[in-house]
Amino acid sequence: MMSLALSTTLLHTSFEDAVERTRKALADQGFGVLTEIDMKATLKAKLGVDMEDYLILGACNPSLAHRAVNVDRQIGLLLPCNVVVRADPGASDDTVIIDAMNPQLMVQVSDQPGLREVADDAAIKLQAAVDALGQTADMRAM
Repeated sequence: MMSLALSTTLLHTSFEDAVERTRKALADQGFGVLTEIDMKATLKAKLGVDMEDYLILGACNPSLAHRAVNVDRQIGLLLPCNVVVRADPGASDDTVIIDAMNPQLMVQVSDQPGLREVADDAAIKLQAAVDALGQTADMRAM
């Protein structure tokens, strides 16, 4: 079964720092953040429910989005690519998990010819962003 996410875990970092680093790693790969949903604040305000820090960033690489929509107009339902920055509820306060939507899911949902190439390119860029986050975590631990 295909993994839903491309993920990494950052240790010894604040949530705010993890968000900032995630935005930078995405920008370095040509992704802008179009939307931001603070699940923690929303659930507290709407339901009175407490949860750990949980932020959904809607990341978009305009070139890749344009190519995908040209292949299949309905693919906009899967755009932008969601990237979740979330505190690990089962770990200490300084552990943050980054999950990026696996773009290969687009190919699973739409069998349009030409979409696989776009999904492959998107996956390479998102994986590079995730890998860069892991590397900055390693450098900071030194």
